[in-house]
Amino acid sequence: MHADTRTGPGHVVVIGGGIAGLAAAHRLLDSGARVTVLEGSDRLGGKLLPGEIAGARVDFGAESMLARRPEAVALAREVGLDARLRPPATASASIWTRGALRPMPKGHVMGVPGTASALAGLLSAEGVQRIERDADLPRTEIGEDVAVGEYVAARLGHEVVDRLIEPLLGGVYAGDAYRISMRSAVPQLFEAARTHTSLTEAVRGIQARAAAAQQTGPVFMGIEGGCGQLPLAVAESVRARGGEIVTGAQVTELRRSAGEAAGRSGELAWRVVAGGRVLHADGVVVAVPAAAAAALLRDEAPAAAAELAGVEYASMALITLAYRRGDIRLPEGSGFLVPPVDGRTIKASTFASQKWGWIDEENPDVMVLRTSVGRYGETEILGREDGELVDVSRHDLREATGLDATPIAAGVTRWTDGLPQYPVGHYARVARIREHVGKLPGLAVCGAAYDGVGIPACIASANAAVDQLRGDRGGLDELITNPVQSLHGGAGE
Repeated sequence: MHADTRTGPGHVVVIGGGIAGLAAAHRLLDSGARVTVLEGSDRLGGKLLPGEIAGARVDFGAESMLARRPEAVALAREVGLDARLRPPATASASIWTRGALRPMPKGHVMGVPGTASALAGLLSAEGVQRIERDADLPRTEIGEDVAVGEYVAARLGHEVVDRLIEPLLGGVYAGDAYRISMRSAVPQLFEAARTHTSLTEAVRGIQARAAAAQQTGPVFMGIEGGCGQLPLAVAESVRARGGEIVTGAQVTELRRSAGEAAGRSGELAWRVVAGGRVLHADGVVVAVPAAAAAALLRDEAPAAAAELAGVEYASMALITLAYRRGDIRLPEGSGFLVPPVDGRTIKASTFASQKWGWIDEENPDVMVLRTSVGRYGETEILGREDGELVDVSRHDLREATGLDATPIAAGVTRWTDGLPQYPVGHYARVARIREHVGKLPGLAVCGAAYDGVGIPACIASANAAVDQLRGDRGGLDELITNPVQSLHGGAGE
């Protein structure tokens, strides 16, 4: 084991080479720091993973990013992907429920409607009538936090939760709407519900403010070749500007040490051990999932580590299927979501060739679809062999769309503990973690476990962490007052 002789003032080590860690490294270089990124696995990108099936370039991880927030699109442009940004070719999706594919309703905020009529056709007549009672109900106090499903069901009835909110939130978090925090998962709605008696009135207020803001352009954006291209382009930019990125570098120790090794006599700096290498740094950004962060912080920030150890995760799998175009005919649109209440195995399907024009243009003879399985607490389905997951996906696709052709290629991508859960109290937990971490100079945390699971949220979290290292809490305060809501990109996210 040898000490790294190139360390010096202004050196920051980023632990984790997912999009949050890479975004942090990119921002650190902008501020003049010297940067080393340590990634424990053999690849970069985390939950963003480019791949190929039947010659078609696709995503085997997250496939779209919210464009109504600036963070992800701005970073893509900064690293040279401007010309490859692509909106979905179609934004229309369906809900497979009550025995049919039904159009995704308009006029809702993460499934919560502004009017009962907005969900006509999706819900039963009784379900629509139950929503209308909201205006006559007394105010429901929500306190510091409340579960989305619990609150909405009390105001509008269980059917709206079970058939629309559940599949939308399940697509983002692979979680249970009756456990998920409204404050963390749907912050706009939480704030509006605190100031309105009626929930539907609160939604109409959100919609009115959005209309007044006159936001134009697509809500979501993809990247030609797949969103998995983003972390690769960021890494290339980091390296081109002098940053060091090391894969296969599992960090096994993170401690504060006497500052002489970092060239700052008398100050405390950080000692990072990864494999046979010891690095000394002025600052450290921990950008790994909660359990790994807890292990790293156990010695120096035990209270933060204990909080991180309590963050739960859900596992899921994506099944990607390729067909000869002449063999199949699909409904129009980008795909469909599936409410758990309907008892199906898959929870969503994306018609990737219809959703992303570049897949269609590059592969005119191939049709690519993907399905997803796995929600919080489900273990049986994810224990099945890959071939079984392909079979159950084909079964459900046949039931939903009539698709009976045999795929020419199929692949399964498993994301074990891939999605952090945001139960009631998550907001307060994150505040406590940051309070504990903030007591240690030169240390910050970021990633999907804190401020949202979407790509913009991870990048915003990284930006705030870097600013915090420089003594600027502005980015963190902005995240707290203007949180990034992780929306669902249509189907199969």
